Amino acid sequence: MNRNDQQAYDRGTSLFSPDGRIYQVEYAREAVKRGASSVGVRTADGVVLAAQRRTSSNLMETESIEKLHKLDEFLGAASAGHVADARQLVDDARTEAQRNRLRYGEPLGVETLTKTLSDQIQESTQIGGTRPFGASLLIGGVDGDVGRPSPPAREADSDEGRDVRPRLFQTDPSGAPQEWKAVAIGSNRGDIQEFLEDEWNEDISVDDGVTLAIRALLVGEDDLTAEEIAISTISAEGYHQVEDDDVSAIIEEFGGSGDDDEE
Repeated sequence: MNRNDQQAYDRGTSLFSPDGRIYQVEYAREAVKRGASSVGVRTADGVVLAAQRRTSSNLMETESIEKLHKLDEFLGAASAGHVADARQLVDDARTEAQRNRLRYGEPLGVETLTKTLSDQIQESTQIGGTRPFGASLLIGGVDGDVGRPSPPAREADSDEGRDVRPRLFQTDPSGAPQEWKAVAIGSNRGDIQEFLEDEWNEDISVDDGVTLAIRALLVGEDDLTAEEIAISTISAEGYHQVEDDDVSAIIEEFGGSGDDDEE
């Protein structure tokens, strides 16, 4: 295929090239690869989401960079790629989660939310006049009995015997969702994913998952500070943000230091 033919297919966001490619989707994936790294880790009792917060200037407030998002009491997301596109997807996810609570009186399932959002993402690759979302999300949470009224037989048992199933999914600009045990998106994905494949195991706790996620981000850039890492956990107790002091202690233990001024 010559360059002129490729340019013709570049102009159509919903056109296949003769070799079966949609160039705009591939460009959207490239936008995700250029974004700051985000990591998701599924543990035995919850999910950990971590993200690098890049700044383009030392005058920018690091806390103003939103990479982690609370979607519902037992749902969270981490993003990579174009910030505005990610924010739109996050807003849609929150709306869907609240709609489910109003309609059924219970939390929305992690897989159900991911597939609903992926359907919307896929539509942007099939309808003329739109472009694919230049962002990917890691959607994590817990399914099961959490957030639902306990049956009378379990009321005296509190958390004992509750059905809690951590789930972790990734969305893609093509609209194809994937479930993961541990995954990285954004820049340095290859190195971080290789580290996760070596270090992850089925029995790690949420606390160990926090340590693993921070170590994974340090694989990509070993001079990150606590302010440049956002990390949260989702478990049967709900969505919680990890404090900077706890992040700093882990960074010091594994040798991270210094400042990073990139976006």
